[in-house]
Amino acid sequence: MELFNIEWIGIVITGLGTLFLLGEILVNARGIFGLLGIGFMTVYFGAYVVETSSFIIMLILYFVGLLLIIVDGKVVNDGTLATLGLGIMLVAVALVAPSFTAGLYAVLGVIIGTAGSFLFLKVFKRRNMWTKLALKDQLTSEAGYNSMNMAYQELLNQEGITRTDLRPVGVINVNGKDFSAVSNGQWIEKNSKIRVKQVDGTKILVEKVY
Repeated sequence: MELFNIEWIGIVITGLGTLFLLGEILVNARGIFGLLGIGFMTVYFGAYVVETSSFIIMLILYFVGLLLIIVDGKVVNDGTLATLGLGIMLVAVALVAPSFTAGLYAVLGVIIGTAGSFLFLKVFKRRNMWTKLALKDQLTSEAGYNSMNMAYQELLNQEGITRTDLRPVGVINVNGKDFSAVSNGQWIEKNSKIRVKQVDGTKILVEKVY
């Protein structure tokens, strides 16, 4: 296809593919974004990889990187696997490019698509996959969890700041003391103003104050 002889076309295809795939992970798009993302990335690898075996390997490599990002967001939450995953995705799109310039454009597309995917959070309903295990269901006294530590109970509705990034677990400071806390699936940056929304024993759920 003559279209793929244009070196900069990679930035468009990998950008849209990554945008929709990560968008599907971040928000509840009912699978539409996922299908679009898979379509764009299949077209990209299919256009540049001639051998079927190589096509499958490079496509799998790209999605392994995407899987690592998902695992980091759902389980690890320290950014290590997400960074590794993004690196694998960049390598995958760069290796199949027909030239250095085309590879560079493809890499930029993945980076731009990754950054752009977070804009979906401002428009669509956030997916709950980033919330820590069952914490959301354990925070109300109606569920039978009445053994609140009084010192922690006093934190309810108090405001403070984040001492570390909450992704979604981290450290907050309220009234001059540090506490471990979790956001409701929200990534909150360091030094952000927060409010304690719910408390269960020593488990603290916070929300960002805008």
